[in-house]
Amino acid sequence: MTDLTHHVRRAAARLDAATPVGRDRAVDALRAFAVLGVVLGHWLVTALVADGTALRAVSPLQRMPWLAPVSWAFQTLAVFFLVGGHVATRSLAGAQDRGVPYPRWLAARLSRLFRPVTALLLLWTAVAALLLLSGSEFTTVHTLVKLALSPLWFLLVFAALTAATPLLTRVHPVWPLAVVLHVDLLRFGLGGSSWLGWINLAAGWLVPYTLGAAWTRGELEGRRAAWTLFLGGTVATAALIAGAGYPSAMVGVPGAAVSNLNPPTLAAVTFGLAQCGLVLLLRARLRRVLSRRPVVWAAVALVNLFAMTVFLWHQTAMMATTVTGLLAGRLPGLHTRPDDLDWATARLAWLPVFALALAVCWMAFCRFERPGVRRASREVAGHHPALAHHTGPKVDA
Repeated sequence: MTDLTHHVRRAAARLDAATPVGRDRAVDALRAFAVLGVVLGHWLVTALVADGTALRAVSPLQRMPWLAPVSWAFQTLAVFFLVGGHVATRSLAGAQDRGVPYPRWLAARLSRLFRPVTALLLLWTAVAALLLLSGSEFTTVHTLVKLALSPLWFLLVFAALTAATPLLTRVHPVWPLAVVLHVDLLRFGLGGSSWLGWINLAAGWLVPYTLGAAWTRGELEGRRAAWTLFLGGTVATAALIAGAGYPSAMVGVPGAAVSNLNPPTLAAVTFGLAQCGLVLLLRARLRRVLSRRPVVWAAVALVNLFAMTVFLWHQTAMMATTVTGLLAGRLPGLHTRPDDLDWATARLAWLPVFALALAVCWMAFCRFERPGVRRASREVAGHHPALAHHTGPKVDA
């Protein structure tokens, strides 16, 4: 164990030394936090219940609404879009300075997003076909495929905003926020059609994305702006939940009349503003911690190198554990109904098993995100151009 610890510390020290001096490590930490928040959130609020011969997806928030604060901690998509807007705006500016054409810049960024998707689609197409041919219940197949492919909606929205970055770099966040406000007024205040809510699928995530662009422009450098976002977002969210009847859970709850996330509501957007304000307040402290603790920085860098692999395969890891566990019978926290505190306690005990299954998925599919084991090793050692996206001419992430 001592030798392993020594090896890890030496590798972390090499990575720390190879990291460009001007790199904003807090940005990488926020991206890693956002990805891992989504992963843990899904593992905690999504359950597969063995109902007779079929598996169905249910949420503990249906029977235990007092667990809503869990969704506040782990619904971190706004932070991801904030960082995405910030990094894409910087990347585009760097590409323009180097004379890189927009199509080439966009192709490079989207290939990182969608290259790992190929493996996911191929595997789940084969799995779905095998399950149907073997006589599995259609309900089970539908549940599994829907959960496995659910991360793709996020990638499509993120890709669309990335493609529109040249048009969004100067858009003030107040404009998409106004769109969300008016859409919700039409839907909930004036009895408008529910399809209007899908306008917020773009407008809602435009708010943190354009906030990230404002961060790049230097408009969020002072603590006053961060405090305004945090306090204003918190007060607005509390008022919407307490006074306007918005759900307290910041994720979708099956069977609920209104979902804050599908599509995004005004409450989800104001909650995201509060999150963005909080992380902006913490960024200076994050920089200090990551500059003083090489092992922590190495972990953050590793998550960033394979963020899409982790994001795409975390649901598969959970489902593989659940289905495999059926061989041992109905296990607490894995197959039982999530309707009491015992389930929540048992679920926490399963998280390390989910993480181990995700590590297996990572070993099998990380090559689709970062081709070549040797190349990935060089990246972890600090030689990938992504480690320079905040310095000099190489702007990428």
